[in-house]
Amino acid sequence: MATSAALSYYFSEDHESFRKTIRQFLEAEAIPHIDRWEAEGKIDREFWKKFGEMGYFGLGYSEALGGSNLDFFYDVIMLEEISKVFSGGFAITAAVQVFMSTPYILDHGSEYLKENYLKPAIAGDKIGSIGITEPGAGSDAANIQMRARKEGDNYILNGTKTFITNGVYGDFVILVCKTNPDAGSAGVSLIIVNLNSEGISRNKLKKLGWHSSDTAELHFDDVKVPVKNLLGEEGKGFYYLMGGLQLERLAGSIMAYAGCESILEYSLKYMNERSAFGRTINKFQVLRHRVAQLASEIESVKFFVLHTCRMHTDGKYAVKESSMAKLLATELADKCTYQCLQFFGGYGYMEEYKVARAFRDARIGTIGGGSSEIMREIISKMVIDEVNYSRSESSTSEHDVADQQPNTAREIILALPSRLKKEKAAKISGIYHFDISGPNGGQFTVKLENGNCEILEGLQGDAKCLTEVEDTIYEGVESGKTNPQEALMTGKLKVSDIMEMMTFSGLFKRL
Repeated sequence: MATSAALSYYFSEDHESFRKTIRQFLEAEAIPHIDRWEAEGKIDREFWKKFGEMGYFGLGYSEALGGSNLDFFYDVIMLEEISKVFSGGFAITAAVQVFMSTPYILDHGSEYLKENYLKPAIAGDKIGSIGITEPGAGSDAANIQMRARKEGDNYILNGTKTFITNGVYGDFVILVCKTNPDAGSAGVSLIIVNLNSEGISRNKLKKLGWHSSDTAELHFDDVKVPVKNLLGEEGKGFYYLMGGLQLERLAGSIMAYAGCESILEYSLKYMNERSAFGRTINKFQVLRHRVAQLASEIESVKFFVLHTCRMHTDGKYAVKESSMAKLLATELADKCTYQCLQFFGGYGYMEEYKVARAFRDARIGTIGGGSSEIMREIISKMVIDEVNYSRSESSTSEHDVADQQPNTAREIILALPSRLKKEKAAKISGIYHFDISGPNGGQFTVKLENGNCEILEGLQGDAKCLTEVEDTIYEGVESGKTNPQEALMTGKLKVSDIMEMMTFSGLFKRL
């Protein structure tokens, strides 16, 4: 559909040679088995070993880890091609491995974890998954109930995860859990767990689509996991997750537009062969115009997604663009498969036609990886409320305080850099102290300098103003539920210099 000149801006001759290679591999090793895998509800493990041996699990990873150290557009091609075999379940299995689980090991894992989980995953010897969703916590990741209690050199895990892709036949899960249940999102940690560990039960779920992928509900009953399986630091899991979501959403966007391209092409072949009233149905104006509309939308969304991929490749933190891409591409996939099925009439409702499977498989795109409603909320905050989601520096790594609204006092303080009105703060320098009592508080130093905001633990340096308050009162003031003047008058909020605090407050966007 797209012209070669337009695509050459993103894909070189080497990229296109790679496309031919992986397409030939899929035609030989995957496509002949897709229908069987769909019927059996699982993909042969031997196939993923071959996939790893071909290097497709490690395109962007370093050679030291067993990867190929290639640029991101090789991954884009891989995602496009696996999304064109008419099996969303097949595509998501690989996508979870490459873009939703192993990146956390690369970014936050110790050498031990990289050696024992990342390298085998790249080689195709181990299949990974990520365990975020629970029966009562999906998009609200801060409400995770999975518990990890430390006992000596082990964590003891208890809880339930659901909708876990690769959870039945996979080898490990990156588990999102609470190591400090009283600290809100600041108590969330990531731990790698072997799925054959004693105390884990796996229940395979029946789904509307994605039949060839395994989706599990996992129960953890006093599961013992070594402390060395912790990813990064305790309490930083929420921030690690937020940092990884943009890549996950970008991958979903690529898969969505590629799926649209393949099902429209499949439909056009049928329309060219199917006759009604003495002519092929591709001659009927109403259908031709519908195809024209779909083709235009697919092309537009595709190039916006590719633009966002270029931003990602250039190191841009494209929260708005990734959210827009995910929203537009997955909603279009839902629309495209719906309308393409209509082209087939009654045959579109028959399982022997691939459009029926595509119709089922596309529906999850608007839900998984952040629903369309969550995407719209993120976008509206950035467009209407001028919220700026950006990376903030912590003592150990980059972390993100994006998608989720900060709720606890600690979260609100840590989110201040993302709310800073940079132009207004450009000429402001100074240190401000916050002494917040309560389980969700702590002592913090906010350092402003030339339009930048840095958050430090503890009270450091000479401050222009000291604010003393309980965590619940501070949360109420920031959320607008508590009148700050009333809190000051009653002594619940103590400020050493009211004028300085008023100046400080004016530098930040409201929650």
